[in-house]
Amino acid sequence: MSTLAEPVGTLEVALAHATRLLAVKPAAAAEQACEILKVIPRQPRAFLILGLARAAASDVEGSIDALTRAVSLNPDLPDAWLALADQLRARGDAQAADRAYAHYIKAATRDPRLMGAAAALCENRIPEAEALLRAHLARYPNDVAALRMLAEVAARLMRYADALRLLERCLELAPSFDAARHNYATVLNRQSRSAEALKQCAQLLAKEPHHAGYRSLQAAISANLGEYADCIAAYESVLREYPRQPKLWTSYGHALRTTGRVPESIAAYRRALSMEPTLGEAWWSLANLKTFRFTEADVLAMREAAARSDLTDEDRLHFEFALGKALEDAAAYEESFSHYAAGNALRRSQHGYDPEENSRFVRRSKRLFTREFFAERAGAGAQARDPIFIVGLPRAGSTLIEQILASHPLVEGTMELPHLPKLARELAGPRQEEEEEGTFLKRVAALGRDELRSLGERYLAETRVMRKTDAPFFIDKMPNNCMYVGLIHLILPNAAVIDARRHPLGCCFSCFKQHFARGQWFSYGLDDLGRYYRDYVELLAHFEEVLPGRVARIHYERLIEDTETEVRRLLDHCGLAFEPACLKFHENERAVRTASSEQVRKPIFRDGVDQWRHYEPWLGPLAQALGNVLSEYPEVPLFN
Repeated sequence: MSTLAEPVGTLEVALAHATRLLAVKPAAAAEQACEILKVIPRQPRAFLILGLARAAASDVEGSIDALTRAVSLNPDLPDAWLALADQLRARGDAQAADRAYAHYIKAATRDPRLMGAAAALCENRIPEAEALLRAHLARYPNDVAALRMLAEVAARLMRYADALRLLERCLELAPSFDAARHNYATVLNRQSRSAEALKQCAQLLAKEPHHAGYRSLQAAISANLGEYADCIAAYESVLREYPRQPKLWTSYGHALRTTGRVPESIAAYRRALSMEPTLGEAWWSLANLKTFRFTEADVLAMREAAARSDLTDEDRLHFEFALGKALEDAAAYEESFSHYAAGNALRRSQHGYDPEENSRFVRRSKRLFTREFFAERAGAGAQARDPIFIVGLPRAGSTLIEQILASHPLVEGTMELPHLPKLARELAGPRQEEEEEGTFLKRVAALGRDELRSLGERYLAETRVMRKTDAPFFIDKMPNNCMYVGLIHLILPNAAVIDARRHPLGCCFSCFKQHFARGQWFSYGLDDLGRYYRDYVELLAHFEEVLPGRVARIHYERLIEDTETEVRRLLDHCGLAFEPACLKFHENERAVRTASSEQVRKPIFRDGVDQWRHYEPWLGPLAQALGNVLSEYPEVPLFN
């Protein structure tokens, strides 16, 4: 796809003229190319023009012959390789086309038209990169290098369906485009299609079994599938060969922590920091152990690193949260709060969040999900009782509830499963700018009985890969599912639902000082948190009214104060007999992925219940946003 140079001399004039003719008079362009070849028989760009002209005339064989001559004379002609790949596909020679696309990808790295988009992508100028790539693909729709770059743009904008579609087109055109397959496996994994991602990764590893990037991806996929032994083994294998990889040591530390190997996880994070002291994620990972305490030397090192002007925003916000935790442990609460606030402000600036949009969703949900609405659909949905949903806000005690339930022999703990939110996003479809909000609820309202059953069965099928035992019940503790209680009841009417609730200030401030990697966009502002908590309480109060007894509310403070009574009530709601092991939940050695993983491996303790009181002077915006939800806690106020 390289353009002909500016005319310099007779040859350049002739080539430029022939190039211009291609767009309007392909036959004349072919004649001009033939005239050039009579004078200079081995002129590669003349063969390129001839090949493109014959392609325009649907002369597939003639085009292939001319383009083959062009690339044999000059292998660095991206236009020729791309056109040759297209013509070989048209002839039905998929393997030869794949080889031609592979040559094109190599040659395209020097194409100035793609280099501009690549530079914009590298510098995170996403709108510019997207505009350049879309304009380019309008002219060259089969440019696999550009398709892959546009998929990267889509992934960064979290338009994962678009990214998958673009990458699937890449691999349809060029099955041996390994970089695109690597991207494809990565996006599949992000979309909770980890079993499919693992198959793509296996294809890559079959070709390059020692490729560090593919093996690291395999480890990450194994973690998402809950296969932590495989995950840890994969990381250890890579790190033996490539020990100077600080980010890989950090990922390895995450896997060790999840399986309860805390001293080893600390050593892994320390190893990462010995190589890259400004790696903010490793510092925050130490802070996020909750039971870990920084030394004075650690705090000094973090202060020095945080003072640097060359830190990335991602590293900087990790340092802010880590310093907030270190100073909290040192009882320097005012300075601690300033760091938490700075980290949250930086994170909020990166992701737009509109609290009013969530409030409108709650109001619309209340209007749709009435007693009559549910009565008309009674008996619909998949009738299985397998799932136990734990919903609410993060940091509300849901991991403790999960650990208690997972200590019952009939219940398997999994993790925060993303399958229901993904299903909800698919129901909503892509949001158009001019489209009215509420599409998701309109589509839920239109679902027939067969569709509701099908969706429930799909949820059960897709979560099956996360279940590792024969236990008849499993836990899905994605907190955000509190917004989808209506959908849960429609598609899985016999599934147990538990509302994990904690004091509004304790819960919300605990969220505020927790750096969530993604998904909890409401947690980066005190006012946003207060409004979200209020919305959640209002929505659950509505379901308590229209579906009485459907959701069991478990207050964290009561669970701490009177554990056995609350555990018996919890088990009864799930239809489970009392099991003494549930009171010894801290002895359960299952993998735990959440921020509370170390705390639930200890007996019940009260230490964290009132921790928010140290920060009460700075929580005014949160208290104001909560209103009477705070003043009447643990009771629920009346809502309109």
